[in-house]
Amino acid sequence: MANTHNVSEFIFLGLSPNQGVQRVCFVIFLLLYTAIVLGNFLIVLTVMSSRSLGSPMYFFLSYLSFVEIFYSSTTVPKLISDLLAERKAISLWGCMTQLFFMHFFAGTEIFLLTMMAYDRYVAICKPLNYTTIMNRQVCAVLVGTAWVGGFVHSISQVLLIFHLPFCGPNVIDHYFCDVLPLLKLACSDTFRIGLLIVANGGTLSVISFVVLLASYVVILLHLRNRSSEGRRKALSTCGSHVTVVILFFGPCVFIYLRPSATLTVDKMVAVFYTVVTPLLNPVIYSLRNAEVKKAMKRLWIRTMKLDEK
Repeated sequence: MANTHNVSEFIFLGLSPNQGVQRVCFVIFLLLYTAIVLGNFLIVLTVMSSRSLGSPMYFFLSYLSFVEIFYSSTTVPKLISDLLAERKAISLWGCMTQLFFMHFFAGTEIFLLTMMAYDRYVAICKPLNYTTIMNRQVCAVLVGTAWVGGFVHSISQVLLIFHLPFCGPNVIDHYFCDVLPLLKLACSDTFRIGLLIVANGGTLSVISFVVLLASYVVILLHLRNRSSEGRRKALSTCGSHVTVVILFFGPCVFIYLRPSATLTVDKMVAVFYTVVTPLLNPVIYSLRNAEVKKAMKRLWIRTMKLDEK
């Protein structure tokens, strides 16, 4: 690899060359990242400490929030530190590590969102068999499958990129290491590799998104025979999940399901799926779910009582 990797580090151009803009962005992204970690950690803590949130839906939700913390942590802390740095550098191995963990957690999240849709399908369309079908063992296997699926997706992306020769330019017009900006720096023909990357990342996103849409079409058709109150409750629980799916999959499909070229708007889209979406997930699930809000309130009351003692 020493003969093909003449580049030992990469330089990020970041979000903006303007120092004043960078300082403002530093404060904004520091606050946003703090909110991401605290918000998602609060959901994990609430689900783990509340007996009323013991259903598989909240089991998957806690893992989703857990993944969101680490997913945003692969890129946002580096972005925040670089906003105050004159030279925004990352080593070759650091770049590959960031690339691996970003796609690992993103792939895991895709599988988790798909499994949450399946959980809603079973709960609404087969309520009498719900506890039998979605038992603890099945939920554990599904979560384990999500982790394995995320790993396979990520290691495939990293291996495709790592075997490319980097022998000259090392400036990345982005704020983190991703497949498309790195393809642009490789000193070889990347057409086939680009197609494989699109097949891996883009196809995973599209297939999962189609499965999600199909499951909710079936759910909507099944709800036609329910009462208006039953439909309202079912749609309320599904609404949060559908919103999160659209927020996550929309930018991913835009970035990865197209020819291997970088666009000016890519950085803004990346900010959306690495910062905004992880931030909105706890807000969406807590504000739209009465049970989660009640459990958070009980957790807050217990915490206050412990502080008084």
